[in-house]
Formats: sequence, structure tokens, C-alpha cells
Amino acid sequence: MKISIQATVKSDIEKVWSAWTTPADINQWHAASDDWHNPRSVNDLRVGGRFSYRMEAKDGGMGFDFEGTYTNVVPNRLIEYSLEDGRTVSINFEPVNNKIKIVETFDAEDANSAELQRQGWQSILNRFALYVESRI
Repeated sequence: MKISIQATVKSDIEKVWSAWTTPADINQWHAASDDWHNPRSVNDLRVGGRFSYRMEAKDGGMGFDFEGTYTNVVPNRLIEYSLEDGRTVSINFEPVNNKIKIVETFDAEDANSAELQRQGWQSILNRFALYVESRI
């Protein structure tokens, strides 16, 4: 099953793309809630390149590496990748009325409900939009 989420960011594509792909920026926004953080990111943004984002509870209680391999990269337009478990993700960046609409579509996993997954991924995307808009 595929799940899609979206957000519109009040910024230009260069700032959006940079914040989405630069490890120092990723560390600032890539968490689903305020009690989690992303202390470390590695990103080799090219077809065949790998990424790894370390997501951890701030209290140290749990954490995991979010990792995958890029399968398609069209600068300022599209990123596609496969996760370690074989699920795929597609992120489209579309200019709309001086804003950027981001649509992220991903394969659901079996451990959590589709709604829980949608909420978690949407929360991360919303934090991304706030992060970019706070830097304008």
C-alpha cells in the first residue's frame, strides 16, 4: 500500500532543495516530534548514492538509522529512493504560485498502522516546511 502526504512551502525551489538535501539542514528538521532529533546525517545525492539519517529520542531511550539508496534524482524536481527493507519513496517538488508543493509518496510498512505512518511522515514534512519558512 502506498501512502501520500504533502505540504506547501512559502519559499523558492533553491532554498527548499538545499534544506532537503544538505546534512546540516537535515539535522535541524528531520524528526517527527520535539522529543526526537536527528543528530547525524550523511547524504550522497546521486543515483546509486546512499543516505543515512540518525533519528533518536532526546532522552536516549531509542533510536534508529533511516537509510536508503537513491534510484532517481532530478535536481529541484524529484528524488526517489529505496529503503533498506525494499520499500520505495518518491518526493516531488512542484512550483505553485511562488511556493513549492512537496508530495511525498511511500510504501507502507507492516509494523505500524497506515494512519500512524501517515501522521509520522506528515509531522516530519510539516517540520521541514516550518524550518525553511523560518529561514526566509
